[in-house]
Amino acid sequence: MKAISDTANEAKKAVLYCRVSDRKQRTEGSGLESQEHRCRQYAESKGYEVEAVFPDDVTGGGDFMKRPGMVALLSYLDAQPDKNYIVIFDDLKRFARDTEFHIKLRREMKARNATRECLNFNFEDSPEGEFHETIAAAAGTLERKQNARQVRQKMRACVEKGYYVFGPILGYHYVEREDGGKVLSPHEKNGPIVKEALEGYASGRFQTATEVQRFLNLHPSTKRKHSRNGVHLQAVLNLLRNPLYAGRISIQKYGLHLHQGKHEPLISFRTWQKIQDRLEGRAHAPCRKDLSRDFPLRNFVECADCGQPLCASWSKGRSALYAYYHCFRKTCSSYKKSIRKEKIEGDFEALLKELQPSKVLFALAHDLFADLWQARLKITGRNNAEIKSQISSLERKTDQLMDRLVNADNNTLIVAYENQIKKLETQKVALSEKASNSEKPLAKFEDAFRTAMAFVSNPHRLWASGVFENQHMVIRLAFAGRIQYCRKEGFRTAAIAEPLRLLGQFSIPKCGMVGGDGFE
Repeated sequence: MKAISDTANEAKKAVLYCRVSDRKQRTEGSGLESQEHRCRQYAESKGYEVEAVFPDDVTGGGDFMKRPGMVALLSYLDAQPDKNYIVIFDDLKRFARDTEFHIKLRREMKARNATRECLNFNFEDSPEGEFHETIAAAAGTLERKQNARQVRQKMRACVEKGYYVFGPILGYHYVEREDGGKVLSPHEKNGPIVKEALEGYASGRFQTATEVQRFLNLHPSTKRKHSRNGVHLQAVLNLLRNPLYAGRISIQKYGLHLHQGKHEPLISFRTWQKIQDRLEGRAHAPCRKDLSRDFPLRNFVECADCGQPLCASWSKGRSALYAYYHCFRKTCSSYKKSIRKEKIEGDFEALLKELQPSKVLFALAHDLFADLWQARLKITGRNNAEIKSQISSLERKTDQLMDRLVNADNNTLIVAYENQIKKLETQKVALSEKASNSEKPLAKFEDAFRTAMAFVSNPHRLWASGVFENQHMVIRLAFAGRIQYCRKEGFRTAAIAEPLRLLGQFSIPKCGMVGGDGFE
């Protein structure tokens, strides 16, 4: 009698299985807690002793062995083969929502002598009971697939309307629309940073994707919560290629190419095209690892004796580290002869301070550019009609290719037609944006002039900011090439960039210089 009693007690051991479809339901809802509460009430009413609870927060479709909670439950049963457990779950849909895997999981439970009990379904150990269970599982599978199809259809409809419906991307976040949906909006913190990175690469401020990566990783707001290494290089390349930042949506599986989006673009389509041209037109050599922020003039200043770009390094003294530039060509007379960092960079700052045009020349430049601005507006107005004519021509060509594509039965021809249509659509988008922008200036003349001449008026101020990217921009924009430095004489005559050279009539003594604060 005692053995029979022990067996009965063993049969009253139970474990609970609870599942929700995603982590959001687990963190924001009460799905798992409410399921566990109902299952515990059921176990208490039956006189079962609950030993463990196994939760899951992954989808019900697919292989149950990919659910950590179910894997842990089966392992728990395997670890105690001498006990016959009762597995309790809230609903049949929580067990499995795929007919094939439902049947497999039923076999796995049976092989472990586990009895299944469901709050909303009664299992019968008979052919009829097994049949009813299979039908119920098939109904759950049908419901899951119908729901998935409906979600896909709604997502496609939203995308065709111009709303991006996938996970948020760097530089954007979702905000509520008036109709209850969501739309992408530039992020207050990292949106301007991403915009600066994209425009910087398009303009040549950042020469490689690695430089863009370095720039993004300088800002904590661009890093993901659980990422230790910051933005990865592949993520940067995806960012540079994504037309979403130009207000366009391209999704291959939906057959959409540069579809007009409802969200606000961070950059113009023309800027995005420049980025694509740079990505396709040059090799992506990794950025030099020795491009140290401690030595902004490295690889730009040349040795006056041999013409080799100067190297730079830190040297360890008795009590501190000392920074030096030096030539590393063995045949050079200045080989390994160091130049203090403070000396060469101080001379460079003095050289930049001289690159400040006179007030008189600035006034002349202002009047000249004002006349050019007005002339440009007139030309733009005349060109607008020509642009619209080109757009109409592209539309006709696209329609012709679409007709050929419909009648084509050769895969090679189909791919060729599709690629040609994409090129025409890209040209059409570029022309449409150009026509839209040509209707009115993007900025007032005074604002545009002030922005364009801010650097020209005082490049030293940008250098003195100490920001590594700004210092490299000064080097690229202020000089036409590398400049030479002599250890005894300082900098040799430098080739000044065209804008500064045209305004840099520094030898006119009667022209007062712009003050240290720059052009106002």
